[in-house]
Amino acid sequence: MDLGEFETDNSVSCRLSSPIPDLCKNEDCCLGIDEAGRGPVLGPMVYGICFCPVSKKEDLKALKVADSKTLTETERENLFMKLDEAKSYVGWALQILSPNTISNSMLQRSKYNLNALSHDAAIGLVRYAIDSGVQLKEVFVDTVGPAEKYQEKLSQQFPGVEVTVRPKADSLFPVVSAASICAKVARDHAVKGWKFAEDLGDVDTDYGSGYPSDPKTKSWLLKYLDPVFGYPQFVRFSWSTAQTLLDTKAVTVHWDDDEEDGEKAAARQNNTSVLSYFSRKPSHGAHPREPHRFFSERKLQSVDTL
Repeated sequence: MDLGEFETDNSVSCRLSSPIPDLCKNEDCCLGIDEAGRGPVLGPMVYGICFCPVSKKEDLKALKVADSKTLTETERENLFMKLDEAKSYVGWALQILSPNTISNSMLQRSKYNLNALSHDAAIGLVRYAIDSGVQLKEVFVDTVGPAEKYQEKLSQQFPGVEVTVRPKADSLFPVVSAASICAKVARDHAVKGWKFAEDLGDVDTDYGSGYPSDPKTKSWLLKYLDPVFGYPQFVRFSWSTAQTLLDTKAVTVHWDDDEEDGEKAAARQNNTSVLSYFSRKPSHGAHPREPHRFFSERKLQSVDTL
């Protein structure tokens, strides 16, 4: 699977897709939706759709697609190749949600939780299929939140399409299993081939499963925690695991607010004001420090006067 477009800039989300089979533009089609990487603190979450003509359901089933979680990595890769080879009647599309996108969305002022982000990704993919000419009649999807509410939401978005939302849909409907395989293969490739924008030297890529409970993942998070700038963009910094480590292991600063002057409040709490970072001068004879990439990327520089 070629993720070149995402790898060019993995700080933002990206949509990838196969060609639309002509058969899908001329016959009634079914479509499955599933995701990979919802729970990990590392790497992207990938939403996938797979679609084929209703008349080809048995052909899709004959490929022996199954829930990606029950398959080995090699089995998933082989099944994805089979799906790709069946391009005369099978199509797929992916929405890769970067860790940066996930965290920025969840921490924005207006509430936008992971369920809402997932719903919007799924809706966007279904709309993409319809806009691309797929004659969509049936949609099958694993539940995110209450199944009834999700099904009603999708039905309202796509009138005339029969929507079925079921728990464990990836093990019940082959077209959802196929979507699950596409999403999981894409996430595996994205995690393995992650290009770090940050200068971390020879990065240790033995970060385990990426799930917060994994000891290897915990160890990696501790190793690559910058005490001032936090984590590389590979980490979902909105996850409680990352937040807890930042709170306990990173440098504590006091942010200015309207209630109390930042410098005075910091001094009272025996703390460091964030403003002091900008005003700090190099000691006599010392070479000025190169600015962190956070500032150079944003064209920020210190000034003495306004």
